[in-house]
Amino acid sequence: MPEHPDRTASAGWSSRIGLVAGPAVAALLLALDLEPARPSIGATAAVAAWMAIWWITEAVPLAVTALLPVVLFPSLGVMPGGAVASHYFNHVIFLFIGGFIVALAMERWNLHRRIALRILLAFGAHPRSILAGFMIATWFLSMWISNTAATMMMVTIVLAVIARVESRDDSGALGRFAIGLLLGTAYAASIGGIATLVGTPPNLSFVRIFEIQFPDAPPIGFASWLFFALPISVTLLAITWALLAWRFAPPPGALHLDRETFREHYAALGRPSWAERVVLVDFAVLVVLWLTRADLTVGSLTLPGWSRLFPQPGFLNDGTVAVALAVALFLIPSRAGDGGRVMDWTTASRLPWHIVLLFGGGFALAAAFDHGGLSTWMGERLDAAGALPPIVMVAVLCVALTFLTELTSNTATTEMILPVLAGLAVAIGVDPLLVMVPVTVSCSCAFMMPVATPPNALVFASGRLRVADMARVGFVLNLIGTVLIVAATFTLGRWVLGIDLDGIPAWAGEGR
Repeated sequence: MPEHPDRTASAGWSSRIGLVAGPAVAALLLALDLEPARPSIGATAAVAAWMAIWWITEAVPLAVTALLPVVLFPSLGVMPGGAVASHYFNHVIFLFIGGFIVALAMERWNLHRRIALRILLAFGAHPRSILAGFMIATWFLSMWISNTAATMMMVTIVLAVIARVESRDDSGALGRFAIGLLLGTAYAASIGGIATLVGTPPNLSFVRIFEIQFPDAPPIGFASWLFFALPISVTLLAITWALLAWRFAPPPGALHLDRETFREHYAALGRPSWAERVVLVDFAVLVVLWLTRADLTVGSLTLPGWSRLFPQPGFLNDGTVAVALAVALFLIPSRAGDGGRVMDWTTASRLPWHIVLLFGGGFALAAAFDHGGLSTWMGERLDAAGALPPIVMVAVLCVALTFLTELTSNTATTEMILPVLAGLAVAIGVDPLLVMVPVTVSCSCAFMMPVATPPNALVFASGRLRVADMARVGFVLNLIGTVLIVAATFTLGRWVLGIDLDGIPAWAGEGR
């Protein structure tokens, strides 16, 4: 589920420069008046530049930057205040909130730890199997809960395994394998987030921004995204495991490993409680309902969704389902002896509201790009990209965004670039999904730097690996990820998401 994109504002020189540069560049763009006939274009560009600089330099917390549209767009005559505010709460936000409440319930009753340990116990004691076990457990959890939370939990178990082996083995073979385990855990968290709409914030940002920019387009639902992104995620996970096993796994017999540590951790959990079982059923029902809500069309085959059972199927969305299953947890007794329910507001209050604000700021900015005409204006000035073959253009964009997000917030970068790409696609006459979908996935594939994602930072904080260890493997994975994403876009994207490779669909012209 969503990673934690907000970092404490640094007191370094970059944040101090950014604090001044943001409003200064905005004032310069306002003075230049990019399009005198339409002042809203220059005003939107000024606000976008201000937000981009503050997001990149983290001059203030990311959520604070996300509040700028509430003040600046009405003041500069781009959008009314009520219209801006409406973008800070919508069905995508409720999808996030509902999904996150279910994830918090999993954490409250330790269901996520039980799932992880069961996966690890299913694998053998061979180093390569142990690596696969940690990666698959982290990958699966990060599809549904915070990438950061999944990594924090798994790193604790990784370090316990390392400590146990160190106490029994003095061959020196553990050092490199420990690096592989830690890198595998971090990378698996990011890779797992790709697979589902709730897996990481860029995915949710894409769905809402696409809806804002192209309201007449067929919606992207949970099931269609899963059928597109899951093969990418599984393939990238397998390649990552193979690469890490080749570089870091010791030869057979070099290390003494057993499952005793995992058994001890699992035994400490005791028998599954009533509340755990309730959360597991609730989670399973939630996933099934997400997958089967809307009609799923693959080629000439259409599978009808359960929403057809209701008078107005189109009124139901994935956010409706998420909130319904989250509310149910507040109604069912926990049977823990305290008279409480499976979910309580004390736990639910841990919702990361700063991410909600970050979403809202990005959605408001996307709406201003469309309403003020900036996305079309920028797309017309980038139409030289239309001379490139589509597959080359998509590959260049994926590489650029993958390496850019090594240093910037994945979510903020996604919300800044997608409205621009929407305008670019219309200007050069290609399906907007052809550029927006692969770029969204690429924003979650930053594997080189500790600062790129919280999972990378968490494993680096263990003190057992160097930046060079992460950068060497991460650089290769960045490139492999680009190849997989481009290949999937031109194959699965056409079949599952309906991406038109031959031109621009009618809904793109109507939505502008």
